Amino acid sequence: MGKLRLGISTAALLTAIATPAYGQEAAPGQTAASAEQDTSALTQGEQDVQIKQAAPAAAPTGEGATVIVTGTLFRDSNASSISPVTVVNSNVLQRANITTAQDAIRSVSADSAGSISTGFKNGFSAGGAAVSLRGLGVSSTVVLIDGLRNANFPLNDDGHNAYVDLNSIPFSTIERIEVLKDGASSTYGADAIGGVVNLISKKNVQGISGSVQGGTTEKADGSHYRATLTAGIGDYREQGFNFYVNGEYTYDGYITNNSRGYPFNTLDLSPSGLQDRNRNDDSLLAANPQAVVTRVQQTDLNNPLAGQVGAPPTNQYRLLNPNACPFGTFTVTSGAAQGTGCKHNLPDEYGIIQPRQGRYSTTARLNVRLAEGWEAFASGSYSHSEVDIRGTPSAIRQTQPFGGSAALASSSPGIVLPMYVCSAGVNCANAADRRLNPNNPYAVAGADPTQSAARIYYLFGDIPAGSHRYVDVFRATGGISGDLGNGFKFRLNGVYARDNFAVTQRGFINIQGLLNAVNTGAYNFVNPEQNTAAVRNQISPERTTPSYSTVATIGGSLLKSLMELPGGDLNVGAGFQIRRETLMNRNQNADLSYYALNTSSAQGRQTVTAGFFEIDAPFARSFDLNVSGRYDHYSQGYSHFSPKVGAKFTPVREFSLRATYSQGFRAPTFAEYNPASSYSGFSSFTPPSNFIAAHPGNPAYTTTYNIGSGAQGNPDILPEVSRSFTVGTIVNPARWLNFTVDYYNIRKSNLIVSGPMRAEAIKAYYGQATATDACAALAKVGPGYKCNVIDAPDPVNPNALPRLLVFDVPYVNANYMVSSGIDMQANANFQFANGVKFISRVDVTRVLRLDLVTPAGVTQKYAGTLGPYELSSGGGTPRIRGNWQNTVEFGNFSLTSTTYYVGRIKQVAADRIEPVNGVIDLSCKNTLVPITPGSDVSNQCFIRPFIYTDLNMGVRVNDQFRFFFSIQNLTNARAPLAAAAYTSNPNYLSSWHYAGLVGRNFSAGANFNF
Repeated sequence: MGKLRLGISTAALLTAIATPAYGQEAAPGQTAASAEQDTSALTQGEQDVQIKQAAPAAAPTGEGATVIVTGTLFRDSNASSISPVTVVNSNVLQRANITTAQDAIRSVSADSAGSISTGFKNGFSAGGAAVSLRGLGVSSTVVLIDGLRNANFPLNDDGHNAYVDLNSIPFSTIERIEVLKDGASSTYGADAIGGVVNLISKKNVQGISGSVQGGTTEKADGSHYRATLTAGIGDYREQGFNFYVNGEYTYDGYITNNSRGYPFNTLDLSPSGLQDRNRNDDSLLAANPQAVVTRVQQTDLNNPLAGQVGAPPTNQYRLLNPNACPFGTFTVTSGAAQGTGCKHNLPDEYGIIQPRQGRYSTTARLNVRLAEGWEAFASGSYSHSEVDIRGTPSAIRQTQPFGGSAALASSSPGIVLPMYVCSAGVNCANAADRRLNPNNPYAVAGADPTQSAARIYYLFGDIPAGSHRYVDVFRATGGISGDLGNGFKFRLNGVYARDNFAVTQRGFINIQGLLNAVNTGAYNFVNPEQNTAAVRNQISPERTTPSYSTVATIGGSLLKSLMELPGGDLNVGAGFQIRRETLMNRNQNADLSYYALNTSSAQGRQTVTAGFFEIDAPFARSFDLNVSGRYDHYSQGYSHFSPKVGAKFTPVREFSLRATYSQGFRAPTFAEYNPASSYSGFSSFTPPSNFIAAHPGNPAYTTTYNIGSGAQGNPDILPEVSRSFTVGTIVNPARWLNFTVDYYNIRKSNLIVSGPMRAEAIKAYYGQATATDACAALAKVGPGYKCNVIDAPDPVNPNALPRLLVFDVPYVNANYMVSSGIDMQANANFQFANGVKFISRVDVTRVLRLDLVTPAGVTQKYAGTLGPYELSSGGGTPRIRGNWQNTVEFGNFSLTSTTYYVGRIKQVAADRIEPVNGVIDLSCKNTLVPITPGSDVSNQCFIRPFIYTDLNMGVRVNDQFRFFFSIQNLTNARAPLAAAAYTSNPNYLSSWHYAGLVGRNFSAGANFNF
């Protein structure tokens, strides 16, 4: 059945590609003139966002003869369609029942490697969402609202990539979304290397309108609710003003790994012929919610961290409470750690696929016609978003905090329960109120306290782990535009935005609180459910950390039509912008008082001044030339000029060729250039075979783990620079059919990367036999590389090389990256004689190259693989992404199906493979999949293509009411097995396969308008 669904859906998508159409639509019944009046000049920011009258042959579909243009100063037809733009308007959104900025923007096929989805629940960006056009990273895509910038999310993705959180954008006031997909630094300045996303607000709202919606998944979880209400007065066209107020509320509930079953709830992939990576059901040294102990020495009776360094005197381990195993037991009868433990499958017990989120917002907007040809606008918005994330409880054995003393590590040599406890927790062996430790089974009267400590392996299952995050976004904009006479027009506008963010971490272990609870016997390790809230709070107090970011911009432009050329007016324009940005992302663990709590931080402030110009010259009716440029100066001391030239040639009305060439740049983020900023990031790593062989009998020490790298801002870092060109065609063989095909090629140089020789550093470490030699070899890789945190010795193999946990890496400007591919957009609209309308829309991108050239000259090829594995969510780079929407409308009834496609992904990653003679082998023998020895590698080398369909039905009762019913993932397509994904997202890619994790999802609601 699954193969049948895949075949039918694939055939449908290929049919759409074979009969393409144009993807830019206007609102039903909206004329070009009314569209022009609605947008007016009131939202102009760094550039103008317009709807203009198209040439008759370019009328896209019959839903309105409008073409939407982003990225030009001029509001006539000259600059139309030179740059490739994808437009998702209100009709498309309503047909697909898309109700969030994240779903709308990330549905665009140009979104690629490094994209962040809400389902990415771990790390810096947990609960956030961001777009990464062309696979160049979230920090190379600019997100605007009405042409004006937003404040970045205060937490950087991967510790250093700045981005706008899509989940914080109020969406019910958005009329359409325009995605400019070529280099746009000449208009927008830094970070527009990959492209620009511009959300355009509604401009003329009258009466009261709104919607209510609710639903749940087929599993009766992940409940979702949404309500919107907008009230507006004034007809801008007739009365010269419009004012409206909007409110919006959205809620999404938890989805657990347990509810979705195999393979998304376990690390044991043996049913699929792959490795069993779950050590919580076969190793006594893996932390579980039921404590396991073994008898060891304690060299300092006041310090629970002073357990014996060498091998324990016995290989026998025991459960503190053998009668408290909810999922049964396992027994180990050989090796260095023998005994009985409790079985557990932690992802199944604690993991979530979707966090709980609640969002509400309010927006107000005023448009005023001051006089003939003079207009002004003002808007303000506030949004509040909360995210609750549940995680796996903390283990009692932890490495020291990043940057802290190794003496604080509870894993080196291991935390122990002493023989005696007392109320003071100090000198208990001689205290008057001393008592034998009830948590230590080796504590017996007359024993030697130095020989009777209990090394403990434990997971604090009674202390819930996770985080609560909220962000408040305040945004105010205003502007004025007018006609000065003699062909001169001006625009002046500004924006101020602030993101206030706070994260409350729960379940992290406070070092001193833990040590005190151990020495006093306050915490009950035998029956943890009997612990009081007070003692749990002592061990794991909540830690709340506030952060914020701001942006303030003022800009303006002066436009002039100089003369009339054969193809239209010769237009020139110039303008300025001053932008002030600040960031304070505070260190959550600045006092190093918690184990494992993030120590990353970033801060800074900068002022950017810019001047820009644009010339549009339609030398003939068949040829238009557009030239623009921008000069930016940063208060840090560097400057950059970004030119762009574009041309469009239309030999016949039904066919046009277009091309653009531009140069751009990405300014270093505060995390990348400010020495006061630092970050530590982690990714999955499987130790090499020689290391595994040196640690027999302890699979918990050799299984896949998270290896970290830390970096500080480099004040000598230079901006990234780019060159980009596109070439494409617009074909309009009939009024009901229009399509575009564009080739893009972007080269980004001076890449800002942390630790480009990370793989070589890790290999150097694991090529040695001792920690001293290993750290020396790692440091020889290059300046800035050095060991930071080394794991405790393996208690079973104490003389073997310990694991590398964290190492320092530098921020550097590396060589360059190339991204290239082909976009195809299409739209067809058939109006039948009986009043039936059929609308078809397709958007497909094929990635040809996403290559990074390392400083050593080695080319890392990412297209179609899990690379770049170190970027964002490690979701990989699918070669093909696309969606196809088909709508049938007859009378008051509409039926829409939207099919989404993600191509197969090879489970290799060039940035995780050591080159041989300067060449990286991407064959399946280097797969990241945990293959069982002797199995066929090729059978598990690829993540299969993923395709699913949403179905939406609507019935318009009258002009006031419309009811709708939606089934997302109609066929209940399952996410494909991704065995090489991060272990925190077991066996799935949240960026591309999220709908297959949620499964069939039902929604119903109503729109009303009075």
